[in-house]
Amino acid sequence: MDNAVPDSRRKPDWLKVKFPSGETWKKVDEVLARRGLRTVCDEAHCPNKGECWGAGTATFMILGDLCTRGCRFCAVRSAGEGRPVRAEEGREIALAAKELSLDYVVLTSVDRDDLPDRGAGHFASCVAAIREADPSIKIEALIPDYYGSELEPLLEAAPDLIAHNVETVRSLQHVRDSRASFDKSLRTLREAKAAPGRHGVPGGMVRTKSSILLGLGEKPEEVLSAMDELRGAGTDVLVLGQYLRPTKTQIPVAEYVTPERFAFYAGEARVRGFSGVVSSPLARTSYHAKETEKNAC
Repeated sequence: MDNAVPDSRRKPDWLKVKFPSGETWKKVDEVLARRGLRTVCDEAHCPNKGECWGAGTATFMILGDLCTRGCRFCAVRSAGEGRPVRAEEGREIALAAKELSLDYVVLTSVDRDDLPDRGAGHFASCVAAIREADPSIKIEALIPDYYGSELEPLLEAAPDLIAHNVETVRSLQHVRDSRASFDKSLRTLREAKAAPGRHGVPGGMVRTKSSILLGLGEKPEEVLSAMDELRGAGTDVLVLGQYLRPTKTQIPVAEYVTPERFAFYAGEARVRGFSGVVSSPLARTSYHAKETEKNAC
């Protein structure tokens, strides 16, 4: 991190974003507030809030707003214990999805190492509640590093896609909480991919996705190597985006990666067989998720 970009350096033009505005955004904001729901857009200071909310899209963040892990790049607040779990959270999300006329819902969560199953059962119940309310809604579950018995209830709830992020290349995994690792993330993706699909058909019927943040000091060959390992684990969709320092508390940016290099990585990802690729400076895991799935399927 010795070559980190000083905080005073002006961000390049391609990283400029619009503030949320318009009637659609206001409706999303009102519905979420009334139902006591959180989005990763706010909690993680996502740069795409204006675009996504303006289009009537939001990524719901469940299991509270306190994460039991402390990754050095993340703005979500951390603590030894999270908030009490809201049993009705899944139902409220389902009702919000109906009010907002959503046909693609992304669920993500904080890490809950303080819970016996790390929150996997609640995650599954939220997926099931949405599925019960409207079977036509596509559901993407962006999960913690669940594996083994933790994955079972979630897979039974049958999300259409399971996402889990390796976050960065192998050499920079120290920016994540010490309880996370590249290998643990690959295990989650591999086990999810090997599980039966929605109709009980074995052999990788569940689609999987992962994301890599760039600009943390990684080398191009490390990014390509990470792609190879992700494909080796059966990962279907890859998202590449620029790391943006949320506040001065998080680690600084090492490099602002150009749009041209993002385009290069996109081409390399497609050559490697990813069926869906999103590679741009402002991309995040759930960015254009609906469009990516529609084009990939």
